[in-house]
Amino acid sequence: MEAAKGYNGVATTHLVAGRENNTISSPTIERVARSSNMTTDRVSKGRKTFSGDSFIQPHIRKMPSNPPILPLEVFSARLAKKPEEIIKLDANENPYGPPPEVFQALQQLKFPNIYPDPESRQLRAALAKDSGLGAEHILVGSGADELLELIFRCALGPGDKIMDCPPTFPMYAFQAAVSGALVIKLPRNSPDFSLNVQLMEKMVEQEKPKCIFLASPNNPDGSIVSDEVLRKILDMQVLVVLDEAYVEFSGMESRMKWVKKYENLIVLRTFSKSAGLAGLRVGYGAFPLSIVEYIRKVKLPYNVSVTAQAAACAALQNTAYLAKVQSALIQERERLFTLLKEVPFLKPSPSHANHFLCEVTCGMDAEKLKDDLETMGVIIRHNRSLKDYVRISVGKPEHTDALMECLRRLS
Repeated sequence: MEAAKGYNGVATTHLVAGRENNTISSPTIERVARSSNMTTDRVSKGRKTFSGDSFIQPHIRKMPSNPPILPLEVFSARLAKKPEEIIKLDANENPYGPPPEVFQALQQLKFPNIYPDPESRQLRAALAKDSGLGAEHILVGSGADELLELIFRCALGPGDKIMDCPPTFPMYAFQAAVSGALVIKLPRNSPDFSLNVQLMEKMVEQEKPKCIFLASPNNPDGSIVSDEVLRKILDMQVLVVLDEAYVEFSGMESRMKWVKKYENLIVLRTFSKSAGLAGLRVGYGAFPLSIVEYIRKVKLPYNVSVTAQAAACAALQNTAYLAKVQSALIQERERLFTLLKEVPFLKPSPSHANHFLCEVTCGMDAEKLKDDLETMGVIIRHNRSLKDYVRISVGKPEHTDALMECLRRLS
């Protein structure tokens, strides 16, 4: 009987025979072989199997694992406390939460059984009205992180280069690793974390990155990129992605409208910080018309849930509440800065965001400081790439008081 044919005309018997004769090695098989004093060939043939990680792209297999982040409920349970008793100053969240209209909109939500508008038309129209930029320039994502991923998907691939300016938001380098892109690091100036524009210009000429990622205000230090500096960078004629997650706290106007003039500028914004919607994951971006359609092409059709769209639209209905909360956090930021400067083992940097980067001095270990505060019910952020620093979010006045009491106990 003639062998059955596959789609490409090759006999399936030949395919099966070829598969059985091939030996597929992987890190897992190699580990099994070493532990059993066997060759990888024997392990593969003896078990008639191979490891699933052999399907994973090599550059993904080399990536380090992300450290786990404990949910607030799990963390509080470990300390035998209620979640509301924890002072959470580690993620730059808005402690006041969203406007009351958001809760009303969620209670009145209709048609959760129907897929959301894939174009987020109502939300984009509201954002256009709020920003003064046409809706055709605006795209909405499941957090600004999704839009960041889409930018990489469209513009950057294996071997392409980006420029990163550490210390900064780690997702830029993370997305580069996922896409196989290379990261050219331009460290910020010390001690003010400003950008070395002259050196940047030289490195752009030498390394020829396709894209530069900037945050203004920057995470973790809260420094800003001035209009003059941004124009100089845009004149380098590389794609510039400007992350404005914290712009509401900076006293500066957003550069969203600049995308109408600069074909090489993308501006990212979020509802997570100022609007208090971090748990619902809503971000948006302003794009030149020459770029936006390509981002739209690769976007998943139902990427922003009906819940998130309704909440974001409701938040924009009460701009007075948003302004009041922003003012309260800015006022508390100034108070917290004054108090942190009085702590003998902390050296906070001035910030235009809702957080402070503090150098830990006097021989105190920064990671141990973070751990000690956690045992007292206060969570701050420590990153081993900045081993001598901690980042502290701005909270309510009572959060500042609790933090300062714990720091005094550790002095």
